[in-house]
Amino acid sequence: MTDAKPRTVRAPEILWRAAEILEILSETPRVKSLWLRVPSWPGHRPGQHVDVRLTAEDGYQAERSYSLASAPETALPGREVIELTIERLGEGEVSPYLTEEVRAGDRIELRGPIGGYFTWTVADGGPLVLVAGGTGIVPLMSMLRHRAQRRSNVPAWLLYSSRDFDDIIYREELDRLAAADDRLSVVHTLTRGAPAEWSSFERRIDPEMLASVAPRPEMRPLCYVCGPTEMVESVSNALVDLGHDPERVKTERFGPSGD
Repeated sequence: MTDAKPRTVRAPEILWRAAEILEILSETPRVKSLWLRVPSWPGHRPGQHVDVRLTAEDGYQAERSYSLASAPETALPGREVIELTIERLGEGEVSPYLTEEVRAGDRIELRGPIGGYFTWTVADGGPLVLVAGGTGIVPLMSMLRHRAQRRSNVPAWLLYSSRDFDDIIYREELDRLAAADDRLSVVHTLTRGAPAEWSSFERRIDPEMLASVAPRPEMRPLCYVCGPTEMVESVSNALVDLGHDPERVKTERFGPSGD
């Protein structure tokens, strides 16, 4: 009798798909949201992302990764609709095209969903602490939309840092979500000036701010931090220093946006 050789289990291949742009919405002067129909979309978890590939006439290709902003519930079988929220970067190859050139009816290539570490569903429980800088709000918005779609009563706190008032992505929707749910707290901070009537924070996120917004460490919240590298490192270290469990603090770096 011989020992059987272990079988090699390969992860399923993530296929490239042609996605049709249904609608383009302006979020801020530099940020737009693209709603896309993706045939045979397999579904996603809040916090995952996709790769987008553009191909020029000469065959040159450029790829970039973008977080999914939509809740999984918008992409149920028969709908297969997802949302990407993209900031135009001056030196970028892909973002200027996606934010300035594409039109409804155009098609782009994407593959996904990708990623499993920085994800949350209502089944994971809470409490939930979300900290975002700039476009780092995008995967966290997917979580909040999913939470709202499921009518979850998991307590949730969002602390969102933006450059100025006009740079707050999803501002009106965040206001509506917070107004409709007394178990959701949304707090903003602006780092480069605020309007005269502004009553919230006006500085970068620091330990004092986190302590005043987030629940006590004894509540063992799940913490998700997304934004520029410097902000993410500062906030995650501050959360741990405040007594939060390092294993319950998840981070994702999200490009150069924010402060």
